Amino acid sequence: MKKDSMLRRMAIRMAIFLGAALLTSRASVVASGLLIADGGSGGILEIQSHEVSVMINNGIAVTEVRQVFRNTEQRVVEALYTFPVPNNASVSNFSMIINGKEMIGEVVEKKRARQIYDSYKAVKRDPGLLEQVDYRTFELRIFPIAAGAEQHIKVTYCQQLDFDHDNATWVYPLATTTRPGLDQKVHGKFALTVDVKSEIPITRVFSPSHEDDFVIFSHDPKYTRASMETEGSDLSRDVVISFDTERPRTGIDVITSRQQSGEDGYFMLTMTAGKELEEYGAGMDYVFLVDISGSMANDSKLAQSRATVDSFTDALGNEDRFDILTFSSVPEMHFGTLTAADDKTRASAKEYLASKKARGGTVLRPALQTAYKYRNPDRPLNVVLLSDGMTEPQEQTELLKLISEAPTGTRVFCIGIGNEVNRPLLRQMAEGAGGLAAFVSMEDDFARQAQLFRRKLMRPVATDVTIEVKGVDLADVTPEKLPDLFYGAPLRLFGRYKSSGNAEVTIRANVMGQPTTQTVSVNLPEVNNANPEIERMWALEQVQQRMGLIRQKGESPELVQGIVALCEGYSIVSEYASFIVLENDSEYQRWSIERRNLNRVQRDEAAHQKLQQELQAIREKSLANLGPADAATPTSASPDTSADSAASAPQASQPTGQPGNAPTVQQTTPTDLNWSRPQQTNAPQQSPQPSQSRRPSFGGGGGGGAVDPITGLMAVGLAGAAFAARRRNRNHGKS
Repeated sequence: MKKDSMLRRMAIRMAIFLGAALLTSRASVVASGLLIADGGSGGILEIQSHEVSVMINNGIAVTEVRQVFRNTEQRVVEALYTFPVPNNASVSNFSMIINGKEMIGEVVEKKRARQIYDSYKAVKRDPGLLEQVDYRTFELRIFPIAAGAEQHIKVTYCQQLDFDHDNATWVYPLATTTRPGLDQKVHGKFALTVDVKSEIPITRVFSPSHEDDFVIFSHDPKYTRASMETEGSDLSRDVVISFDTERPRTGIDVITSRQQSGEDGYFMLTMTAGKELEEYGAGMDYVFLVDISGSMANDSKLAQSRATVDSFTDALGNEDRFDILTFSSVPEMHFGTLTAADDKTRASAKEYLASKKARGGTVLRPALQTAYKYRNPDRPLNVVLLSDGMTEPQEQTELLKLISEAPTGTRVFCIGIGNEVNRPLLRQMAEGAGGLAAFVSMEDDFARQAQLFRRKLMRPVATDVTIEVKGVDLADVTPEKLPDLFYGAPLRLFGRYKSSGNAEVTIRANVMGQPTTQTVSVNLPEVNNANPEIERMWALEQVQQRMGLIRQKGESPELVQGIVALCEGYSIVSEYASFIVLENDSEYQRWSIERRNLNRVQRDEAAHQKLQQELQAIREKSLANLGPADAATPTSASPDTSADSAASAPQASQPTGQPGNAPTVQQTTPTDLNWSRPQQTNAPQQSPQPSQSRRPSFGGGGGGGAVDPITGLMAVGLAGAAFAARRRNRNHGKS
């Protein structure tokens, strides 16, 4: 009873803090998709319609945004459209309707793209330009927009979703503070449809941000659709969709893409640790670094940081110790020493944080150096940083060096709140010190996200993780050094493969000091063109790896050239390469721009259409079961419910990949979550980066976590190692 009462008090306190924070934040947030008439004299363009289609397929989300906007002014204007960079996202297509035809853009080096755009602008032709301005923002420019004219645009981006064991979250980032004071209403329709497909059965789909606006229907255990449609919406709040899956325990997934035999294939390998890793029993030390610089006042980020620390301290055990450091220009300690977590110290910490205001500059290095001094050689130290990472570029190099020098037994965890955060820096800092980074939308259920993140810190990890692959030739595997494996946080590994066939994957790790080794078999197919987005995900990982080196060591011609080659070859946007849309094909030829993205888009759309047809068949079958129980079975069917289509609709107990071919979760064959739907494509192979074939030993992965009798061996191995370590610790304590 005492424990239940304490939990109720915790929930009430958190609700009060979150309610106040969210009310404050919604009053100050300005919308994303800031569409203004640029060109010297200002002005605003009206958004006539805004439609978003999202396909989430086994943890990879492809988001297509279609907008129609109108020039309300009596003059020709240039449209400037800014929007945040979504987490882990790569813009994969930008197109415009020009003279009644959709013109698909191509990626070229950033300075060259701007020169081409400006040359057309000077003669009032129809170019479009999409640039990544920095780690936070994309900008889209279109010229000319005639007086009273409408313009249609389409932007597509793909991203890996953040998983926490059995939950994944997709965020449409509408909240930003780039250009305050503008009218951000859609004057017509705002529609958003999210299709969620998962090889692991889906148990729940929900929206923490727009619970009353979405209609959510589960058509199949492995397919759910959520949709909303409104008129005259105010685009000032993020849209958040989360879904839970039945992931029973540790496992490995492999998703592949290989367009034709003889070409390079691409894979994403995911390794997930599940419930068999029990909670860590020994006490741990925590130092919370709370950024109170002036930038934390935006969108009430400081209020959310307070709420996060409150939820962490409320959950600490009797054997845990903690202190709180606030920092702007200089750090300030609250207790000045590690203090046992009890009701008195928790209350004191809340009062201390409540008294702080956001002001001053951001100097993180002294705060991090001070936190390291709390390290006790007999206990693990977790440094939890709550910041937007808005530091000066010169300090970033110093910070990353300091991260690499973290004392043994110290981990750094970073939490970014809202869209105005330096995600790449915070992620690189956390991974460099053996920790994790999390990014939370202001419209998400903050208490839920804080609880999920805290659970990672409280669970044991598999350290010194390595993965060795034999039997196939791999190349360009990233990351080269794997982070540690936390409960519920998947490791993802991307790479290319030269030869197809079965591969032996050997995983080695230490679980609470107990070494364990497991070997599983996975299949890399000869042809699989159902998952073309994996290629861009691989290229994005390669780009991010090089961007990390630039933050750490500075810019070099070799790194920049490598980034540009990847971006042009795989049609992704970065700070060094942009999308350019020209009026017709002959204009691309004039500038000697290869139509790489045109070929990729045609190939991607073919795979997308096949998947949509499959989902349509599932929807038709699901809807056919509605109605009176004694209703007669229809004797005729529409094209979508024909015998062939009905045969392709999987049963509830079957995976919704390729009926009859995709393995079930309980398979006894090697783990292979690829849905092979061969199709012919004329898209040329894009391999701008030289690769060296090798038999790599690497660490990493991430994704669905399907468990079969083989991958289950890894779960048993890790669980056994954890059990042995706990028993050894108990015996040591008795002695």
